[in-house]
Amino acid sequence: MQNNFLEELVAEWLEYNGYIVKRNERVGRRARGSYEGELDVVAFNPVTNHLTHVEAEGAAASWKERECKFRRKFEVGDRYIKALFEGLTVPDKMEKKVILYGSNKNHRTIGGGQVVPAQDYLLEILRELKNTSFMSRVVPEKYPILRVMQMVAYYWKYFNKEL
Repeated sequence: MQNNFLEELVAEWLEYNGYIVKRNERVGRRARGSYEGELDVVAFNPVTNHLTHVEAEGAAASWKERECKFRRKFEVGDRYIKALFEGLTVPDKMEKKVILYGSNKNHRTIGGGQVVPAQDYLLEILRELKNTSFMSRVVPEKYPILRVMQMVAYYWKYFNKEL
């Protein structure tokens, strides 16, 4: 499966914040070689003992179609996520999020996960990065999306707000 920008951003942000991240994991191998499902981003922070499953999407499906799709993804995740962190003790409870382009405030949950509008997620990251100078506390180069966001956040005060 090809990663999308939003999945990459989520994975970079979680890893940058100390999580062990699994991306685009196919789980539930079937006898004929296919899989029960694919999980966008699954992450575990061993320091905080926080487990999260994040799906990211920009498709223009109906809310009913999205509800079915994400309910199924989270159910598959519930069955297989612990095995992705073999050797680690992960909590039974996990946070579930769906980050969506073009979501609205009328839909707070979908498929058993919290809906996070993409623009809100981007703002959260920008707010965290805005006070970190890329001269003295640069985001490591292995996180190219976050590095660009850090630069934009840091220099925002110099930009015309009418961009």
